[in-house]
Amino acid sequence: MKITAIIEDRMIEELIKETGAKTITDGLKVAIKDYLSKRKIQHLSSKLVNEPLEFSYGADHLREQNRE
Repeated sequence: MKITAIIEDRMIEELIKETGAKTITDGLKVAIKDYLSKRKIQHLSSKLVNEPLEFSYGADHLREQNRE
């Protein structure tokens, strides 16, 4: 998709420096992927707080299964 965006030069310079990208497009791709990844992690973390994982067996059971 082709877009036009008005972004401060200083932000673009920092983006290129921090991502190590050779082009603005590559830098933006890295930044967007990173942002989306962090948001997914935050969403999953909040789900775990509201609905903690429950295990029906413990370490002893797992050790026994691994020995078989």
